[in-house]
Amino acid sequence: MYRVLLVEDDRQIREVIGDYFGRRDKLSLDIATDGNAGLSKILNEKYDLILLDIMMPGLDGFELCKIIRRRSDVAVVFLTGKVREEDILYGYELGADDYVVKPFSLAVLYSKILAIIERTSTEEEHHRILESGQIVLDPLRFEVRVADEVIDLPPKEYQILKYMMEHPGAAITRRLLLAVAWGDDPYISERVTDNRVKNLRKLLGKEGDRIKTIVGVGYRFD
Repeated sequence: MYRVLLVEDDRQIREVIGDYFGRRDKLSLDIATDGNAGLSKILNEKYDLILLDIMMPGLDGFELCKIIRRRSDVAVVFLTGKVREEDILYGYELGADDYVVKPFSLAVLYSKILAIIERTSTEEEHHRILESGQIVLDPLRFEVRVADEVIDLPPKEYQILKYMMEHPGAAITRRLLLAVAWGDDPYISERVTDNRVKNLRKLLGKEGDRIKTIVGVGYRFD
């Protein structure tokens, strides 16, 4: 279940959103009644998205968004009655992901928040750095390091290693590795996979010993 923080000083809006979200099973809503309370929760808790009112006593939504962006890439959505173009553009400049203007549909708000969280969560997973022993794989940079030295892997070897590092300890068949690196190409045989894995082991040096052969099945990355 995803965690959402609502920072809103209007009691009625808090109650309406809290009631609607409470009857759904994908989002867990936490509430702060003003910017200062919101900041305290942000500093001490982890959220998947922060829903911010703009006009609040103490820290307003813009100021709070500035603080959030200095320490986190968590998704931020402004919930506001401000509809001037300059206000909306300023919010995006601060790093907001979206705007929801009052009055709003609860169903649309819920769907928008869920879509943003699922998109950003997928992006974070795609950019997650993989580490095992002395091997570090950075998907964003398409880079592999072994003992802090950049290793120049061919694209197929890179794809095979990435999949193995994403599934440590699992038995991985040759057919599966074919699908991972070559898709549905009917002209590539399982023997080609063996040759690529052999080359991958060589390029990884001593860390290549992490790739174990499972006779009659395929491989396992330990």
